[in-house]
Amino acid sequence: MFHESLTIVKYEFGRFGDSTIMKNADPDKSVSTMSDKAGSSRSSVSYPLQWHPSGGKAIIPLTAESPVTSEAIEKLDIRAPRYTSYPTADRFVEAFGPDNYVQHLHARDMQLSVPLSLYVHIPFCSALCYYCACSKTVTQKYPKAERYVKHLVDELSMVDAELGGDRRLLQLHLGGGTPTFLKEREMRTLMTAIRERFSLSASGEYSIEVDPRTVDDEKMGLLSELGFNRLSLGVQDFDRQVQIAINREQPEEMVQSVLDRGRALGFKSTNFDLIYGLPLQTPRGFERTIDSVITMRPERIALYNYAHLPSRFKSQRLISMDDMPDAETKQAIFQMANDRLDAAGYEYIGMDHFALPDDSLANAHHNGLLHRNFQGYTTQPDCDLVALGSSSISRIGSCYSQNLKGVNEYNDRISQGILPTQRGVELTRDDILRRALIMAIMCQGEIDKATFEISHLIEFDTYFSEELIALEPFMQLGLVSLAPHRIVVTPEGRRKALRLISACFDRYLRDQQSRSRYSKVL
Repeated sequence: MFHESLTIVKYEFGRFGDSTIMKNADPDKSVSTMSDKAGSSRSSVSYPLQWHPSGGKAIIPLTAESPVTSEAIEKLDIRAPRYTSYPTADRFVEAFGPDNYVQHLHARDMQLSVPLSLYVHIPFCSALCYYCACSKTVTQKYPKAERYVKHLVDELSMVDAELGGDRRLLQLHLGGGTPTFLKEREMRTLMTAIRERFSLSASGEYSIEVDPRTVDDEKMGLLSELGFNRLSLGVQDFDRQVQIAINREQPEEMVQSVLDRGRALGFKSTNFDLIYGLPLQTPRGFERTIDSVITMRPERIALYNYAHLPSRFKSQRLISMDDMPDAETKQAIFQMANDRLDAAGYEYIGMDHFALPDDSLANAHHNGLLHRNFQGYTTQPDCDLVALGSSSISRIGSCYSQNLKGVNEYNDRISQGILPTQRGVELTRDDILRRALIMAIMCQGEIDKATFEISHLIEFDTYFSEELIALEPFMQLGLVSLAPHRIVVTPEGRRKALRLISACFDRYLRDQQSRSRYSKVL
């Protein structure tokens, strides 16, 4: 190991965020006190920092506190994966192909009963939302969707021919893109093909992402008839100026109408997707949005941090940087939204998600039955995930498998009678252990060491000695508590630092350069 000094910022986690580390900090200079408008101060601590060459983990012995300057705050940078999978998708390799995927589909025959989750990617949108980072195809040419759905059914048939094991389908999600871009014929064709091959459960969660601009009462009735029981509405923000800036205009009354129709049809719950950090957003403007949402009372809310990565997503280059809220404004928006949702009775589930106390997601959270996959948090038990369509990612046993991203490439491969697997990864024993551990942090907020020692045949403190040292700053900040047999993320840590606490156990994150490929936590 070697030592060097670096200033680690202790940045009032009561505001928002995960761990905050100063970029390019001068190790020889301290920083001075800065007070915010409420009169509270933020402080930093200068530590000798040790790095493990093997893992890039920081050891931070605690010493006296030093003050912070506004210049130092501007250097804050926080990046970490969202951990809908482990290893994360950027670790997939193209050496993993269709034959590897088929081997894992066959291997389900040798497993105990493992139910299924199904994801279907519908990439089409009729208009471009500038903020969107999803895999999508913007088109007004509906025949493209007709051809694509035909190939979705063909892919399903190919997977069905190889898939072993349990055929119970406990979770179904249509995502995009805009799934409600599809017309009735294609929607019926797709759902009929799914029902012919899987056994749907009365207790299952069958959800679809809905763009309120693309549905009317008739289409909502169709979704109910086809068996969907949960809706996820893309709301983002009700402020018209923000909607214009992101090229997604949809009046509040339109969203209310879709919500009312869904409730009248008996949908079990509705989720609203909200985004903070969008261009032209202000605390007061977003407060009006939050108050309207609270009045509408959707059962679930996802409050996402907008990740502005124009170097990766071309559509985001259409957003003027001059319109982007600064860090202080974004912080105020985040805190206001959290406070108002808390006051309105919504329970914080984890990683941006809130639910009403009587919703099944809140019940699963209370009972330690929460799970997480590429669709976010779910109440369903740990399932194998079959994913269909361009860019979609399957998780079968000890592998992840991703399809070709381009719609044309996907269609061509299916036309040849070949599974469209582009890349994937076979998990090692260490990957499987760390996946279970990270999911325990993300879902339950705690780790029972004995459980992992028994199920994975390890001595926990020895196996994760470096990671336990890396948790020390989180313990000092009151975000993690460490007992002899348990690691517990505190309520404050669950809200502020889940991603970075999980990242301590990510073997693939070696240094700040590796972290830079992810979006900022704040």
